[in-house]
Amino acid sequence: MLSLSTPITLTTNTLLLHSQSQQTKTQTVVFSRRTRTSTITACSSSENPQQKQQQQNKTKNNESISDEEMGINPVGFLVKRGITHKVFAQFLRERYKALKDLKDEIFTRHINLKDMSTGYELLGMHRHPEHRADYMEWAPGARYCALIGDFNGWSPTENCAREGRFGHDDYGYWFIILQDKLREGEKPDELYFQRYNYLDDYDKGDSGVTIEELFKKSNDEYWQPGEDRYLNNRFEGPAKLYEEIFGPNGPQTLEDLPELADAETRYKEWAAEHGPSRYAVIDDGKKFDIFNLVVDPEWRERIRKLKPPLAYWNESRKGRKAWLKKYTPVIPHGSKYRVYFNTPNGPLERVPAWATYVQPEADGMQAYAIHWDPPPEHAYKRKNTSPKVPNSLRIYEAHVGISGSEPKISSFNDFTDKVLPHIKEAGYNAIQLIGVIEHKDYFTVGYRVTNFYAVSSRYGTPDDFKRLVDEAHGLGLLVFLEIVHSYAAADEMVGLSMFDGSNDCYFHSGKRGQHKFWGTRMFKYGDPDVLHFLLSNLNWWVEEYQVDGFRFHSVSSMLYSHNGFATFTGDLEEYCNQYVDKEALLYLILANEILHFFYPNIITIAEDATFYPGLCEPVSQGGLGFDYYVNLSVSEMWTTFLESVPDNEWSMTKIVNTLVSNREYADKMLTYAENYNQSISRRRSFAEILFGELDENSHHYKESFLRGSSLHKMIRLITLTIGGRAYLNFMGNEFGHPKGVEFPASSNNFSYSLANRQWDLLEKGVNRDLFSFDKDMMKLDKNEKVLSRGFPNVHHVNDTSMVISYIRGPFLFIFNFHPTDSYDSYSIGVEEAGEYQIILNTDEIKYGGQGSINEDQYLQRTVSRRVDGLRTCLEVPLPSRTAQVYKLKRILRI
Repeated sequence: MLSLSTPITLTTNTLLLHSQSQQTKTQTVVFSRRTRTSTITACSSSENPQQKQQQQNKTKNNESISDEEMGINPVGFLVKRGITHKVFAQFLRERYKALKDLKDEIFTRHINLKDMSTGYELLGMHRHPEHRADYMEWAPGARYCALIGDFNGWSPTENCAREGRFGHDDYGYWFIILQDKLREGEKPDELYFQRYNYLDDYDKGDSGVTIEELFKKSNDEYWQPGEDRYLNNRFEGPAKLYEEIFGPNGPQTLEDLPELADAETRYKEWAAEHGPSRYAVIDDGKKFDIFNLVVDPEWRERIRKLKPPLAYWNESRKGRKAWLKKYTPVIPHGSKYRVYFNTPNGPLERVPAWATYVQPEADGMQAYAIHWDPPPEHAYKRKNTSPKVPNSLRIYEAHVGISGSEPKISSFNDFTDKVLPHIKEAGYNAIQLIGVIEHKDYFTVGYRVTNFYAVSSRYGTPDDFKRLVDEAHGLGLLVFLEIVHSYAAADEMVGLSMFDGSNDCYFHSGKRGQHKFWGTRMFKYGDPDVLHFLLSNLNWWVEEYQVDGFRFHSVSSMLYSHNGFATFTGDLEEYCNQYVDKEALLYLILANEILHFFYPNIITIAEDATFYPGLCEPVSQGGLGFDYYVNLSVSEMWTTFLESVPDNEWSMTKIVNTLVSNREYADKMLTYAENYNQSISRRRSFAEILFGELDENSHHYKESFLRGSSLHKMIRLITLTIGGRAYLNFMGNEFGHPKGVEFPASSNNFSYSLANRQWDLLEKGVNRDLFSFDKDMMKLDKNEKVLSRGFPNVHHVNDTSMVISYIRGPFLFIFNFHPTDSYDSYSIGVEEAGEYQIILNTDEIKYGGQGSINEDQYLQRTVSRRVDGLRTCLEVPLPSRTAQVYKLKRILRI
């Protein structure tokens, strides 16, 4: 069995890269790690220095290192968990072999995984320093490729590349060069190295000195008089040497050439006449030595003092000021363009797959790529770095478009100026944005993605989103994106479907390429070019926009051919049968492996309703490598209780079992009471369920109002504090937003009335009180580090009294969910004898409660009586529908 203290550094060795040149013995090279704000140094006290030195020696000698030596065990997490399941273990081994085969296939075309996962550096549209723009696209089914746009009058012949010619390779990649246009009266440069740097050195213009004058200046500075004559008369030296050997009338043909003595004999004859040469090659007689050349020390010293005339070389390279004077850009900033293909089925126009800014037309049936290339002096420049990753995550989930108060689509700038300060004040340390990537139709919330490299133009420009992320970092907030790689929009005119005229370019053909229920397309994860696209997409958002992590949406949709719509009993065979997509699993493994290697501080979160085994285990131990998984069952449980179960029939056992879920992975669990799903698609938020139907004139209004306020706070408090190290809240739910979200669609006559947030409620009544409690709840974790204190000890669950209690570090949490019964002196066991003080009480008046517990009851002393299997207990007041958090203030020794 492998030791559980296997060093992390060994895990990264799984990314050993193959050289492109395939030799008899495969050579492995480790690529360098990219870092942004900090680096990770991994060590282990259990590591044997002698073994480590042996491994280093093996690497130096190019000896192969076994998987075991590298800390890799394809079934490692099964061993660690003590799980014995032969079929699943065999599946993991076969999956690991398939991963190695896939990497071998990747390395036949790419130098390393870095090269493979940074395709955005070549594909798409890029400005080149040599006064031109380069465009590259993957479309294996096309026969002809051209760029069309308002820059060339939408001509399909002006800027093109044809099959079988330069600009198209065997893998289906098309390459088009677009030369910048010379201004009237200007002449092209004669020499290839005269570059115009479009990006930097704006003030560097053309000095007016010709290239001939620059050459003369550089030669005059570098060469002494007469030294450069050999450059102009290259055969002068050989001719003199020839004349020295054969005389002025030497042989003119090879046939006339006599036999020459060897070099040593000729040198000795020459030395006898002229004396020893200072420049002779000296051979000391050792076979393995290299001849040593004796050089004139005066000449060597003079040459060493000379400096190459780099100043003149640099003068031949001009900045953007000179470029603007001489050229106009072939495709100006803000130009609209598409890619034009000729295919076996006829001509097609498509939005480039790697486009970074896309603008749909008003009817949504067509879209244009926008060439986003602002002048460097106007481009957004970052001011902040990513904050340090905290031990616990308090995530604020948001949708930019509905974040404003007005019935319209809000912008990135609106969100930056108005919502980010609220998130900071509320006490969250991360934001998770949904619907940011360009997608088909606003009402789809962002899940039918059409352009994977583009921020949605509905909200603003790429620079606007860079500002949002940068300002969030300045406030100490991490920024996560919800990434949708589990499927894509099926629309052909605006997305990737039928991109090059074929049905299987990016997606599977036939039934496998269609989602069974959502009408979306399913990616062909086993294709290296599709992997190239998807893996590069992840790195793109980190490199270009500096996002700090991803939540992978609907992982179960991609893992199974039934898209996760099946009954799961928990048998491990359900995770390795014929319905499991091994290619999708390999993609997720590669994604996590690459992201965590390049960016050690990255956070990846899996949204998987089936909780695939090994979801959050290290890749080297047979896992998928995620940092967190979402406990999707929690919010469904709360919704069911609120809508369908009478208050007095709530099961405390079910609440605890659902919230705790899998104890072994509790520290990897992200929980939420409600997220966007409870607020969209005509579903109701908890506040709408609890307060939406209340009648102020009703006889039971006050009682119902108090019930809603109490449950709203209690549900959030227990969800936050009993689970893992990550908690999430959807925008507005922290203050009990009274309405859900309904995006404009044909069903509501495209109304924006519910596609916003009522921020003005923050200053009013119950919403103000609920927000005040939520802030203090976030402050509880921020100040006391509750979530990072390890898994709680749930020691009291009583379905009759409807009381739940658990201990987490020095904190005691007590919940009384009973709708009517209050307890004056309820006994709860504690581990330490001493004094406990209430630090958070849901029933306080400032939180909209009744203030049932007096101030003199906030400090409680333990009683020496065995309760809940613990040696001491507290006798505490528990009003109905309230919760208290006690902190151990003083320990008493008995």
